[in-house]
Amino acid sequence: MAAEPAQSVVESFASRLRYPQLFFALVVLFVLDLLIPDAIPFVDEVILGLLAVLVGRIRAPREEPAERPVKDVTPREHS
Repeated sequence: MAAEPAQSVVESFASRLRYPQLFFALVVLFVLDLLIPDAIPFVDEVILGLLAVLVGRIRAPREEPAERPVKDVTPREHS
């Protein structure tokens, strides 16, 4: 039951992203990269972390209304 609030938070965050699958793939690669030792420490972790942040900041375009109402801005004549 505790996973339901976390799942709703993740789903609401992912719905705002333009490339949610790419973001989550980068996050999984980042976590795996942290767990696997490498010859030059933290270089690839920093690069993958920055890529995940950059992809996470790309938002999906906002949907514009089909037709905007026309405003009448002509001054009224006072009689």
